[in-house]
This record gives sequence, structure tokens and C-alpha cells, in this order.
Amino acid sequence: MILVTGGTGLVGSHLLYKLVLEHEKVKATYRNESKISNTKNIFSCYTEDFDTLFNAIEWIQADLVDVPALSKAFLGVTKVYHCAAFVSFEPDKYQLLRKTNIEGTANIVNLCISNNIKKLCYVSSIATLGEALNNEPISEETNWNPEDDNSVYAITKYGAEMEVWRGTQEGIDAVIVNPGVILGAGIWRYGTGSLFKKAKKGLKYYTSGTLGVVSVDDVISVMTILMESEITNERFVLVAENWTYKNFLQALAKAVHATPPIKIANHSLLSIAWKLDWLKHKITGKRRLLTKHIVKSLITETHYSSDKIKTALNYKFKAVEETIKTTGIHYLNQK
Repeated sequence: MILVTGGTGLVGSHLLYKLVLEHEKVKATYRNESKISNTKNIFSCYTEDFDTLFNAIEWIQADLVDVPALSKAFLGVTKVYHCAAFVSFEPDKYQLLRKTNIEGTANIVNLCISNNIKKLCYVSSIATLGEALNNEPISEETNWNPEDDNSVYAITKYGAEMEVWRGTQEGIDAVIVNPGVILGAGIWRYGTGSLFKKAKKGLKYYTSGTLGVVSVDDVISVMTILMESEITNERFVLVAENWTYKNFLQALAKAVHATPPIKIANHSLLSIAWKLDWLKHKITGKRRLLTKHIVKSLITETHYSSDKIKTALNYKFKAVEETIKTTGIHYLNQK
């Protein structure tokens, strides 16, 4: 029996689809019942028989900090994919991020130990990787610097990784994947899927930075291969290609038949924008859309290397341009 935490997220849902297609016995956790529709929506992108596949999953409502509920989810389980997380770059969400990402992952690790789980796969992020020196590509060997001005999200995902490494010292086999920006179909209201929605409405500006991009299909493919392999206690960067934001946003616009952005948003404009966003948050209480750390990522040129996973598995990633194109088709068919 396989357990997938975060079964209603982009990675978790696509992973569940792959596992049930392969006739694996699967349990999945969800926190909010209203988001279960995400999983059905993702399944419907790939098959008309999505209800049958969805009903093959044993669903268990369990928050990552609800140990009794999680304990129930672990009954009869031999392998765990820990995909659940809280994603936010808002500084005032730091305590919630810690509770979900660090404390929640500690709970998963502890239950893996007490239930003699054969193997754990944790979905982390390239946000936990350090900054490169001398413009070298960022890899698994790039050291995290706690003294850097790291985002609250990065800090808590790094803390979660430390919990996984603790687990390996206490007897469990584990692998960690560090994906870049993950693209995939089915969730359009938030996450990377919302970028297609924004592109369709029209984007006026692009920024000067770069980003590492990967298809959700590649992420789940690597995860399942690693879990079936003899590889343990290693982590792997998953970035198919490094793109400029200009090319990325223009490709998104093309994929949804919209007008591409032609103006660059410079540092000064972005600096004003995140400060105004902060002021709006203080006045209205609405969630932040732009923070100092998001602005930093939008204007920074970073390049990631996935050579380790390519060598370990002889793996070839999907072309990002094709991923954007196919995801755009799904968006136009579902919106």
C-alpha cells in the first residue's frame, strides 16, 4: 500500500493518477474537502473514465499536524510520497509555514519510523538550494547559507529537509527531489496553473530574471523511478531547462492565444509594486501577491543543473516548450 500526502495538489494528483493507472493500492490524504475537486479535474484532463480511477483511491482527511488522523492513514502502508506543503512567501505566514512544512514533515518522518516504512520520497524545492558562486550552475552541492536573506518559504522547506535527513539517521530510507517551477494541467485558480489564466487575460510586463522549469510529468516519473530503485538518502534537482522570464511569459501567452508582454518591469518599478502590495495588505488584510523575495527572484539570473539525476537514471526531461504548449491546450479546453 502506498500513501500520498497532499493528494489534491498538482504533484500529488498527477502522482495518484499514475499510480492508479498502474493498479497500485493507494491511500491519499487531503486537508480541505473542497479541494478534492482538484484531483478529479486533473484526472479529467487525461481520461473520460476519471471517476473510476478516482474511486480507486482510499481518501483520508488528515492535516499534517493531526497525528491521530495521520496514524490512521499509515495503517498497512509500506511506501510514502510526502507531497503536502504550504506554499507562501508572505512573511506574516511564517509560523503557519513552520507548523505545516517543518512540524508536519517531522510527523510524517516519525510515523515512517514507527511503522517501518520501506521508503519515503519527499518533494522539496529548489528554494532550499544555496546561491551559486562565480555564476556556476546551482546543484545539489550548492551549500545553503542560513545567513542569507532567505524567504520564509525557503527556510521552512529547508527545515523540512532536515527532518527527512534526521529520519535517515534513525533508520528509514529516503530520497528528496528539488523541483523548479512545476508546470502541469488541471489547477487553474492558483499555483503555476494560474499563470495560464493570467496570460490569457493579458500580461503587459516581463522581468529580467530567469527561472528553472520542469513538467509535472517528469517530477512524478523521477519520483516513482527513484522509489523503485536502490538509490537511498540522496536528493536530486529536477529542472528540465532554464528560461528567461521574457521567453517564458511570451510562450505562455502564445500557448493560450493571447498577446505576449513586450515591456520590461525594471527593479525600480517592481520595488514600488511590492511596497504598494504590502500597503494594500495592511489596509485590506488581503493576501500578498508580491513580496521583496518574489521581486528578487524575478530579477535574478540563476541557472540550475540536473546533471545528477540525468546521470543516475539516464533520464531525459521533456522539452519545456512542449509542456507549455500542451498545458495551454488543457487550459483552453477546461477554462
